[in-house]
Amino acid sequence: MFKDRTDAGEQLAELVQHEGVSADIVLAIPRGGLPIGRPVADALQAPLDVVVAKKLGAPRNPELAIGAVGADGSVWLNDALIERIGVDDTYVERERERKAEQARVKATQYRGNGPIPSLDGERVVVVDDGVATGATTIACLRQVRNAGADHVVLAVPVGSPSSIEQLRGEADDVMCLEAPPHFSAVGQFYRVFEQVPDEVARTYLREE
Repeated sequence: MFKDRTDAGEQLAELVQHEGVSADIVLAIPRGGLPIGRPVADALQAPLDVVVAKKLGAPRNPELAIGAVGADGSVWLNDALIERIGVDDTYVERERERKAEQARVKATQYRGNGPIPSLDGERVVVVDDGVATGATTIACLRQVRNAGADHVVLAVPVGSPSSIEQLRGEADDVMCLEAPPHFSAVGQFYRVFEQVPDEVARTYLREE
């Protein structure tokens, strides 16, 4: 479907332009969202920055997401899963604080000494390279909302149909090039889907 993230970003940029989206700022979810965000930001003539969230892993199974938390502490919890596997409140709160701090550090690493952009009253487009469970995406959208954004659009090249539907309740609009019923992982829809190193991801924040 996509040659690589740059190709996906260019196709996504065409979609947001075609749909008449306007933005004061584009926020990419690092690391994979930054190659997507650059062409989208350029097409919308908007600055590019980051919004960071971290997955909350289950006890003894950190790959199983029981939720996610943003750099500002904004949290989304999978309450049904938490209840089913018996995760106690103390663990959830401890993980929330730990992961929120990790997200803050990561955001600072990307932004450097630059200021946190004010989102109050702004039109914001949030981008990533795709949506699987949607956990970190929800935490990022809530973070943007809590910062006072007036209008929030989520734009992604590909996503799980159920997650995309769930995310419609978190953003004013959701734009997705493809939500195939046979979805199993974001990477299956890219010919090249290598990890994006932090130092490479940061280069996309520089305006061309």
